[in-house]
Amino acid sequence: MLKRVPVAALAIVLLALCACRTAQNPRLHTAHGPTIFMIGDSTMANKPLTPAQPERGWGQLLPLYFKPEVRVENLAMNGRSSRSFRSEGRWDPVMQQLKPGDYVIIQFGHNDQKADAARHTDPMGTFKENLSRYVNETRSKGGRPILATPIIRRAFTNDTELMDTHGDYSAAARQAAAEQKVPLLDLQRRTEILVEALGPELSKRLFMWVEAGEYAAIPEGKKDNTHLNPLGASRICDLAVEEIRAVAPELAAWLREKP
Repeated sequence: MLKRVPVAALAIVLLALCACRTAQNPRLHTAHGPTIFMIGDSTMANKPLTPAQPERGWGQLLPLYFKPEVRVENLAMNGRSSRSFRSEGRWDPVMQQLKPGDYVIIQFGHNDQKADAARHTDPMGTFKENLSRYVNETRSKGGRPILATPIIRRAFTNDTELMDTHGDYSAAARQAAAEQKVPLLDLQRRTEILVEALGPELSKRLFMWVEAGEYAAIPEGKKDNTHLNPLGASRICDLAVEEIRAVAPELAAWLREKP
């Protein structure tokens, strides 16, 4: 059986350091560094730093890659779509705090597919319109928007190929980025390459596949092909940073040489 304890323990230490760095401490941040706001769903969101619960979002790791002058505000939240994030007022703090030169990373799609009216959007209709609205409102404050496609689900059709469970949502994000002329972090493409290379068995190490009795908070175990464990969050954040280096050089200039 895979032993996850060392990986989880290391990730908890790293995430604790990350939490310290993102606190609004004037000794850690200067007026010269931008703030990076992150809006999206559970695959990006901050999760409790406890050994009893291994689920993590890739956005929790992002502060570790940036210089101390950069502040990361991860406002992503479980279960939210491009529609419900706004309707619940979660976009308002970004608009209130956003300053010229700040960045907003926008990643939706997983929950826009849900059937309920509070979250559902049509990929080439309301979803694309919502992304464009976030982009335009970010720019209205002098901010710099970055769109991201959703990460893949671990849904293998055979031993080597993944099913595309996002359909036109990733295509809509790509189109919106091209039309609005904003950088795109193509996390669907990058995570598809990673997970397919690992294959059906090894790829379980990135997701919330938990044996019964392994964690106190999940006594019966779990087989979750959407949400990330500490190792998965770390690897996906690696890929996001590689994308930032490739498509957002001005933001990449704030990255540490060695995270």
